[in-house]
Amino acid sequence: MPTFVENRQARFRYEIMETLEVGLELVGHEVKAVKDGRANLVGSYVIVRGGEAFLSGAAISPYQPANLPEGYEPTRLRRLLLTKKEITGLAEVELKNGLTIIPLRMYTKGRSIKLAIGIARGRKGHDKREHLKRREVDREIRRTLKSE
Repeated sequence: MPTFVENRQARFRYEIMETLEVGLELVGHEVKAVKDGRANLVGSYVIVRGGEAFLSGAAISPYQPANLPEGYEPTRLRRLLLTKKEITGLAEVELKNGLTIIPLRMYTKGRSIKLAIGIARGRKGHDKREHLKRREVDREIRRTLKSE
């Protein structure tokens, strides 16, 4: 399962409470662009409207700009492929205060491109500092154990 795109800021800015694997509806040239690493998940999120879930704010640059279809928009809404039960669960999460649904990474599974999404709660400034301190302490411990 090679990972094509990862939202590195997501785990720093948010506390991930639950993850979910979903399919992504793309057109042909978008699939090629994602496999070439031309996608960006930073600042994107998932919305649920009319019984369907959509990925909003994710940019997929054109694979070949010269052969671009007319009217192509890199940041268009992309439909997520979920069961009705999963969509209703996400809709309930979306209504709760303080929770958001964010994409974590884009990868392949078999021939399909999948998207890992997370139900997340935003971190406060002091939580981020605490997270950085904890990570630094873990690094120091690994360094000392490795040198011995």
